[in-house]
Amino acid sequence: MRPRTLTIAVSPVLTGSGLALADIGHVDPVVALAALIGAVAIQAGTNLYNDVADFLKGGDQPMRQGPARVTAQGWASPGQVKLAASVCFVLAVLSGMLLVHAGGWPILALGLTSLLTGWSYSFGPRPIAYTPLGEIFVVAFFGLGAVGGSYYLQTQTLTGPVVSVSLALGLIGAGVLMANNYRDLEPDRLVGRRTLAIMIGPKRSKILYGLFLFVPIALAVPPLGPNGGALAFVLLPFAILLSMQFASSARGPAFNALLAATAKYQFAYAALIVLAANTWR
Repeated sequence: MRPRTLTIAVSPVLTGSGLALADIGHVDPVVALAALIGAVAIQAGTNLYNDVADFLKGGDQPMRQGPARVTAQGWASPGQVKLAASVCFVLAVLSGMLLVHAGGWPILALGLTSLLTGWSYSFGPRPIAYTPLGEIFVVAFFGLGAVGGSYYLQTQTLTGPVVSVSLALGLIGAGVLMANNYRDLEPDRLVGRRTLAIMIGPKRSKILYGLFLFVPIALAVPPLGPNGGALAFVLLPFAILLSMQFASSARGPAFNALLAATAKYQFAYAALIVLAANTWR
């Protein structure tokens, strides 16, 4: 399930709920918890489907630099891993039933699209993981969808500031995927993948990763105002440090720690946004 990066699903839900609290003064904790369970279950299921799909497609060959994969190591059979992924998706559907009751057809559409995309990330005639579109889907679903959806569930509306923060969270999430794909650039190329890191090359990947971290800091100012937005600048030194590590580290196992650190950076950004929105906004 790759627990070190499951915060990519947690951070946007907490952010959307926190912004709703700032705007209307209250949130429904049951709805917020159901949204959190659904988001984490979809990401966990997507990761499990990816684990077994990479094994079946030959993507987990010896040159791969990431952490050990369950299916490739023989710790579980492909059928067992698929079953675990399906259980996660069923859990997401069960929590989604409550969410649809609270948010109506927009939430139904978002939930069904999220499930389909989670499966299509690794399976289907053209898996998203084998194309340059992965980062775009992360921005769409772990940013705009998760933050905006969580906010909409509490308020029945969307605002410009929420969309801005949604985009910011999604961009940092895309940075996590960029670190993952940059680490595996050569092995992915050998198995026919055409990830964004492969398509734009190492130099541009380093620049884009930096933008994924720095742009969200600037995006925090308009929705939160000068006082609240300024709090996000606390993260500037960490953005600089992570960007320097990405640019200077050799591709390989060292990027596993950088990948996890980028997910932590996103969580810290989310926490600061919620704090600022409920304090100085």
